[in-house]
Amino acid sequence: MVQKKESLPSSNDLVMCTVTKVFAHGAFAKLDEYSEKDGFIHISEVASTWIKNIRDFVKEGQKVVAKVLSVDVAKGHIDLSIRRVSEAQRKNKLQEWKRSQKSDKLLEIASKEAKKTLKQAYKEVGFPLEEKYGETYTGLEELTIVGKKAFKGLDIPEVWVEPLIKVANENIVLPTVNITGYLDLRCQLPNGIDVIKEALIFARDAQYGVDVKVETKYIKSPRFSVNVIAPEYKEAEETLKLVAERAIGKIKERGGEGTFNREQK
Repeated sequence: MVQKKESLPSSNDLVMCTVTKVFAHGAFAKLDEYSEKDGFIHISEVASTWIKNIRDFVKEGQKVVAKVLSVDVAKGHIDLSIRRVSEAQRKNKLQEWKRSQKSDKLLEIASKEAKKTLKQAYKEVGFPLEEKYGETYTGLEELTIVGKKAFKGLDIPEVWVEPLIKVANENIVLPTVNITGYLDLRCQLPNGIDVIKEALIFARDAQYGVDVKVETKYIKSPRFSVNVIAPEYKEAEETLKLVAERAIGKIKERGGEGTFNREQK
């Protein structure tokens, strides 16, 4: 279960809810991210179309993404809307919710190793990571990339460092982008093959991003493929361009020539 917030949400917040009771004029929903908080969805806020039977749209136990319309702090009353949530907002919130559940599970595993409670895990690590990275799971992803440097600027107790790095490395698989380009490399010198190999190795083994992988493969003379795996598309494209420039630059230094194509022709 994701760590609950004790406060109330604010107007216009998007919240994850579980429908608990459905009536002819609306439905009550539990706010999954908040401790003991419920909201009401009036039938007019369920869907944009005309509703004959509200149960055609919402049912008990159903998970929904809702927008907070208003909050009565004194009474603790919260008005919600489903129809005012766009499809893009719904998808983003569901993704955020899933990532929160993952971070909750990882902190739970780490807390057992650190001999701490989950509540302590959030207070000492989870919330500080959320403050720095926007969400706890992003901070845990950063641990798999840069290790304890992810804690820079945070007052994280030493007892958490190794358990969290271990848990992150064992359970988080970073999303990656895989792209390919093509190099044509030629060298008419007697040792031309060695020159081409040298240029490819020089380009392949240069320092790129922390989590970037570069592979080269022979296709047929004079063509080689260059495959780049990176966390983001922009970084992958920039790396592919750099690999091509370095390979071509190196082979020209040795009297050869080279061209690069993004697609195989």
